[in-house]
Amino acid sequence: MTSYRWVVVALAFIATIINYLDRSVLAYAITPIEHAFNLNNADFGMLASAFGIGYLIMTVAGGVLVDRYGSRKIWSAFAVFWSLACAGIGLAAGFASILLMRVLLGVAEGPGFPAMTRAAADWLPAHERSRALAFGLAAVPFASVIGAPLTSYLIIYAGWREMFYIMGVLGIVWAGIWYFAYRDKPAEHKCVSPAELRHIEEGMTHQKNRRTTWREILSNRSLLINNYAFFAFGYLLFFAISWLPGYLEQTYGMDLKQVGWFLVMPWLTATIFILAGGMMSDWLWKRTGSIRASRSHLIWIGQVLSAACFLPVVLTHSVTVAALSISLGIGFGLMPNAAFYALNIDLVHDKAATSLGIMDAAFALAGILAPMITGWLAVLTGNFTSAILLMAGLTFSSAILIFFFQHPDKEVTQP
Repeated sequence: MTSYRWVVVALAFIATIINYLDRSVLAYAITPIEHAFNLNNADFGMLASAFGIGYLIMTVAGGVLVDRYGSRKIWSAFAVFWSLACAGIGLAAGFASILLMRVLLGVAEGPGFPAMTRAAADWLPAHERSRALAFGLAAVPFASVIGAPLTSYLIIYAGWREMFYIMGVLGIVWAGIWYFAYRDKPAEHKCVSPAELRHIEEGMTHQKNRRTTWREILSNRSLLINNYAFFAFGYLLFFAISWLPGYLEQTYGMDLKQVGWFLVMPWLTATIFILAGGMMSDWLWKRTGSIRASRSHLIWIGQVLSAACFLPVVLTHSVTVAALSISLGIGFGLMPNAAFYALNIDLVHDKAATSLGIMDAAFALAGILAPMITGWLAVLTGNFTSAILLMAGLTFSSAILIFFFQHPDKEVTQP
């Protein structure tokens, strides 16, 4: 049996690498940009947060567009848009122009993850879904595995402006490949064999022909808790991609090259943990058929472990402890990423992209708050201790909500 569906997953993986490189490279240019435009940490926090403003504007609308027009057209068009916005940062003349480009970058990247979720809902049977999403989402930390040293060296040897130009080209190339290689329905693609098509359709949930209403999406308790938990997840992730380079430079006196190589370990750990989490979620699904067992338990356990791992970072001043604790904290925090996504498909299959867009709006709100609050607390206290404790507290609070109140098997909408 041919497996073209895994080609689709691979293309989603590549898109996510480019997507996260474009949104996170600003963090590695913090020192030259602050020097070029006479900015401080609070100013930089606002620039980092501007992405979340644009993302919040478009991610819900992007989900609706994807459910209506399909991932093929929407993801291709917006990939070109986000690439131009990223390159535009290299043309910036000051704070205001960087702020504008960051907002536009957020707008352009808004439909990306709803498009991935729609593709997974249409191309993957339930027992493969979390594993496939994990593979695509593993690109989030893996982008920093390759991006940390790559971006650092580009800034050092080519210049920070040139770095943004180079990053901007990648998404345009991907957009062309996706448009010609993908179809919104497996049955429409000539590379999908009848055997593979049967495999996909037989593994779809009973909700395939369901027509979910907005009221059901907005009132489902498991989805609402999932959205809050993803906000906490986003707060951790945006803290990491926006402030870890600056934290290491300012707390341990590292130079940019050292920071680039130091951050390979936590992001590589997260890549491995996301893949492991996706495989574990699918294994639990096959054994139990329970959404709570295969999605909810994985999320709250990962978040509790993540919050605990960040405590040694604020209790000691050791590069070795920081390296291990940050790596495990990010790894456990990102481990259940695919479970967040799969839960939307499990509960509202026909409106998976729309539901994901709402969840991503909570993520976008975290993208606004985490960089800004972290920068403000760093200026106010002179260190990052309070910011790290706040992040860990939010992560732990969402784990408590999931453990006690999220019971998705009881809330699956019936056809």
